[in-house]
Amino acid sequence: MTTRVRPALRPTRKSLAAAVLASLVACASGEAAVGCPDPAKALGVSRVIEIDTSGGPIFGSMTRREKEASFLAPDEVVLTFDDGPVPWVTKPILDTLDQFCTKATFFSVGEMALTYPAMTKEVLARGHTLGTHTWSHPNNLSRLTPEKAQDEIERGFTAVALAAATDIAPFFRFPGLNDSDELLTYLQARGIASFTVDVISNDSFIGSAQRIAQRTLQEASARRGGILLFHDLKRPTARALPAILAGLKAKGFKVVHLRAKEPLVPLGTLDAELQPRLAKAPARHLVPFYGPVPGPRTADGLTPAVSELAPDARTRLPEPPPTGDRQASSEP
Repeated sequence: MTTRVRPALRPTRKSLAAAVLASLVACASGEAAVGCPDPAKALGVSRVIEIDTSGGPIFGSMTRREKEASFLAPDEVVLTFDDGPVPWVTKPILDTLDQFCTKATFFSVGEMALTYPAMTKEVLARGHTLGTHTWSHPNNLSRLTPEKAQDEIERGFTAVALAAATDIAPFFRFPGLNDSDELLTYLQARGIASFTVDVISNDSFIGSAQRIAQRTLQEASARRGGILLFHDLKRPTARALPAILAGLKAKGFKVVHLRAKEPLVPLGTLDAELQPRLAKAPARHLVPFYGPVPGPRTADGLTPAVSELAPDARTRLPEPPPTGDRQASSEP
């Protein structure tokens, strides 16, 4: 595995002027500005990790499979959201992330993305990373036939890419965190990285925003950071997020943002089947013109350093012996 770090860059006069112009355009449209609206509360992005997914790695502690070493230093966190988009939850989450000038990775469900394509586009327009979480969220892919499980994966990627109408990341999260060596081997062949988690907010089961915030901050402190799991499907999550981000900042945590070195290449065999469903999606709530997609910034407004991560491929399944060897071993 190789890691390279590019140093943080100070904004040039030209880039500062462009940022100011983009902020004015966004403000005029009534949307979040590229610049941080409240620098005093800015959490920012301390650094960016650019992942070469060609080796099909899996990251995060909550797996029984052979996994990559953590790419995070103590007191660093990655913000992730599953199961959306849902406009009445995803939109306030995006607004809160903008208020704290930070970025997240969204693992969207294919059916949801085709139902709300404008919100899918808005996730990217706000500068976040977009991966997938299957087509219909079966809780345990390994209980399906290999063909059905692979279809769930590919259908999810195709649907999210169609809804986004642009490139998305080859980032995947197993529903229920129920992975398997067989499916990880398939994802490796497709050049797709998997992400499990380190800290679970439990927002799927807790209805109190205060309790979600308390649990998340307690678990993050106990582990000294990690990949945090939320869901942009539940209203209490959106209500809890301001307190969570403020608490992370107060406790000295730093946000690390993920991006892919290369975009996903969908198979293309499902486009014709899914296009009619996309055509039926409501045309309202179109994404406004934001100008350039706002990139991550540190809490001080600088461009964060970029670490390049390239994990090697793994052999997860034992290879059967050659036919000749099996025949030879059966001879007396």
